[in-house]
Amino acid sequence: MLYVIRFFDKPNMLAVREQLLPVHLAWLDQRLSSILVAGALREEAGAVPVGALWIVEANSSEEVEASFQTDPFWLSGLRQSFEILQWSKAFPDRNVMI
Repeated sequence: MLYVIRFFDKPNMLAVREQLLPVHLAWLDQRLSSILVAGALREEAGAVPVGALWIVEANSSEEVEASFQTDPFWLSGLRQSFEILQWSKAFPDRNVMI
């Protein structure tokens, strides 16, 4: 099943984000089979990220939650909260380049 995770970052954590970004990206790269899409969310282009959005393939929401427990951004306290939603792709046979 596909899930969306919406992460909300704590305010004033840009220095932590910038410091850990290379380690976080390497961590994500090791999980390409389950974390299909990941990226920062901003209120407008060029603004400080306020969180992130991931699309994850997993068997349950519990598996999704377990998937980010070792993420350096999570372990550092950058993330304030999250929500996990099951996602149904409208056109499952269409491949989209992002």
